[in-house]
Amino acid sequence: MTNTIAAPRSRVWSILTTPPALPQEGPRLKTNLDTVLLKLIAIVSMLIDHIGGAFFPEIGIFRWAGRLAFPIFCYCLTVGLLYTRSVKKYLLRLGIFALVSQPFYILAFHPVSAFWENLTNWNIFFTLFLSLLAIAGLKERKWWLFALALFAVSWWNFDYSGTGIQLMLIFYLCRNHPKVGAALYCLSYLPALWTGWPEDPLCLMVGGWSVDWSIFAILAAPLIFLPLRSRLKINRWFFYGFYPAHLALIALVRNLK
Repeated sequence: MTNTIAAPRSRVWSILTTPPALPQEGPRLKTNLDTVLLKLIAIVSMLIDHIGGAFFPEIGIFRWAGRLAFPIFCYCLTVGLLYTRSVKKYLLRLGIFALVSQPFYILAFHPVSAFWENLTNWNIFFTLFLSLLAIAGLKERKWWLFALALFAVSWWNFDYSGTGIQLMLIFYLCRNHPKVGAALYCLSYLPALWTGWPEDPLCLMVGGWSVDWSIFAILAAPLIFLPLRSRLKINRWFFYGFYPAHLALIALVRNLK
């Protein structure tokens, strides 16, 4: 009996600690590689979320729909890491768009008078930058880089904090084991079942039980772990540019009201 229990545990541990080397030919993940479709879903989800956050902050359905965006972006970033020819250029692109987006991010959700006091509320591109840096450090066995990125994203006021690194760890380590990855992904959001606040209008009330609205991120699991084939083709710069552009538009409308 002891050997029977130990064998599955050792296999899962092996999956999580010693992922196989990247193949020279064929797919590098056994999860969904249709990242164009995923990014489209993510930006639509993000747009709904940001419209809700800026104009309808107490209507839950806007923010619930928005929970799909961040895990999908983290997954697409993981795919990008495994296929990019230059991690440095990838990080540079994220860093540039993070800086460009920051003033629009602040003005989209705060009045102009509160701009400077919110200057260090860092937008999601900064979070994705540090998450990518951490997993790149893990991939290259540069543990100090992983630790530094994790410390930075957890200590300062970054959108989603260390959740991006946590998700990318799951996606990277379980890239060839989608069932294990999906299970770990869903388990990572289960604390939402008991961390909701009844006073929070965005929480989901089930009877007298309050469920934190982050639970809706579980709905992204089928999109991430089940292969899809839409054959859509959209220039990558569209997805980079959409973030600051839609924030600028929201900021304009909000501050002209």
